Amino acid sequence: MHGEYKVPGGKLVVVDLEVRDGRIADFHLAGDFFLEPDDALADIDAAITGLPGESDVATIAAAVRSALPDGAQLLGFTPESVGTAVRRAMITAPGWREFDWEVIHDRAVSPSMNLALDEVLTTRVGDGRRNPTLRIWEWNESAVVIGSFQSYRNEVDPEGAAKHGFDVVRRISGGGAMMMAANSIVTYSLYVPASLVAGLTFADSYAFLDDWVLEALRSLGIEATYQPLNDIASPSGKIGGAAQKRLANGGVLHHATLSYDMDGAVLTEVLRIGREKLSDKGTVSAAKRVDPLRSQTGLPRDAIIDRFIEVFSKRYGAVPGTVSPEEYAEAEALVEAKFATEAWLKRVP
Repeated sequence: MHGEYKVPGGKLVVVDLEVRDGRIADFHLAGDFFLEPDDALADIDAAITGLPGESDVATIAAAVRSALPDGAQLLGFTPESVGTAVRRAMITAPGWREFDWEVIHDRAVSPSMNLALDEVLTTRVGDGRRNPTLRIWEWNESAVVIGSFQSYRNEVDPEGAAKHGFDVVRRISGGGAMMMAANSIVTYSLYVPASLVAGLTFADSYAFLDDWVLEALRSLGIEATYQPLNDIASPSGKIGGAAQKRLANGGVLHHATLSYDMDGAVLTEVLRIGREKLSDKGTVSAAKRVDPLRSQTGLPRDAIIDRFIEVFSKRYGAVPGTVSPEEYAEAEALVEAKFATEAWLKRVP
């Protein structure tokens, strides 16, 4: 069995093993990480060899830690990443390069259409009717997008939203509200099969699916990091956040919104952001909560999007794609039946 796991912001961990009589045998760890002392590699191999084949990530990580000599240094990987690679080997989880990827950057559509397209394209990937896809959003109206489980009344100030021309819509994924002013953010969606994130905890899958974004941001001069559970940040502050939805048919939606040029004063009038949430993010005012990409790169929004597409395409061999007429039609019907209805918007009052 063979398993690989790219540590978000770190190195590649590779494992090869067999399972005999229910136990791990002939285990070998490899990768482009750094490890001192050298012979600690053999210690790790010996610690995992003989473990029960059903051992979870925590059990494997504990075995690695117990085997490491005093003062050992692991750079670019962790005992947990070794456990993750082992679990992915056990279930033969495919890597990114084993799929044929498409990148879509189509015409602007309404926020409701973007949300409907997320559901349609995720479903089609889960059904095997579409290749795994990265889609960059474009929209022609400003909107507040609230999470699937958020209270409309508690999150949005209707008067402030109307004053500044923001519609309010609800997405199918959880997480917090996004204030999406036209041309002021960068939003993308990944539509992937569940097999890509097999063997990963729900929390780890966030960083795993956004690792390419960290590479793209770093290539633009931003020291980007991932802050659990779902924040993308830099030393200057939060840049954006991600959310996920997993469908019963095996389709996984992972989307993220990064701020390009956020007006903090408008945000405080449109969203009801409580003091407790601000303190949890380590900030003292909503105006400082999201640090915009423009101030850190000095680049036009289009240039940032171009770099995102370039990095993703090079890293995973993706080719340009488009939303088909049938997919647009299906999404339009879903807007009418679901995303534009009061019943959906107020499902949590």
